[in-house]
Amino acid sequence: MKTPREGRISKRGDLPMAYQAGGQRSEPRPVPESLEAQAYLQDYATLLEAVPFPSVVFDHRWDVVLSNSAYDKLFHGVGPHPTAMPGDNFLRFVLFHPDAATVLGEHESSWCLPMLAGFAAAVERHGQDRGLQSIRRDIAQDPIMDAAYRHGLPHWIRAVGPDAAEHDGAVRPVVHPDPRWGRTDCRVVGETPNALKDMGYTRMTLVLRAARRPSVTARRTRRARHTASHLSVVPAPEA
Repeated sequence: MKTPREGRISKRGDLPMAYQAGGQRSEPRPVPESLEAQAYLQDYATLLEAVPFPSVVFDHRWDVVLSNSAYDKLFHGVGPHPTAMPGDNFLRFVLFHPDAATVLGEHESSWCLPMLAGFAAAVERHGQDRGLQSIRRDIAQDPIMDAAYRHGLPHWIRAVGPDAAEHDGAVRPVVHPDPRWGRTDCRVVGETPNALKDMGYTRMTLVLRAARRPSVTARRTRRARHTASHLSVVPAPEA
């Protein structure tokens, strides 16, 4: 693993600290109290680093607990953001980081809406969680994401079905900064052992496929993303 920072479990045993808008939270991110569980996470970090594909462990708020170097490399080119860095909170990155669409291909349909569906499911289970409430407030303050959450998401879930929030097995496009991968697809694999589940954590691995050549449509879609005032799944507001 690279030099540890807040938001990670390091090999030295540093406990993760969560962040929100305005700086560090007053309370640390929940971590296992038992030494055995902490030792398990240290060993799991070593296992994660041996995986050649981007792999991340997060909690029910999508706060990142562990990630490997391949994950960091995938998002190496994104600019700084006070609350939505991929190494801090994956959901916030997908929804709010202006560079998310440059890495996550077909950003709206393949990433935003599935993540919003997962967020809606998490709110149903943990409605009083302050971290989730904070994300919900930020969604409400973002006109594009608020319209997608309140209007586009219900329509999309009806079209996709009850498994809309399920990520495991999905094939989604990504744009890797390493030209050996480039514009390609990844298989999202959920592989969470019972020990992580008991801690309230989830692991997600993006199994990258061989690079594919970009299409004219994909290039046009990417350029259009920067000028859009709403998600394509949500009708534009009438003038």
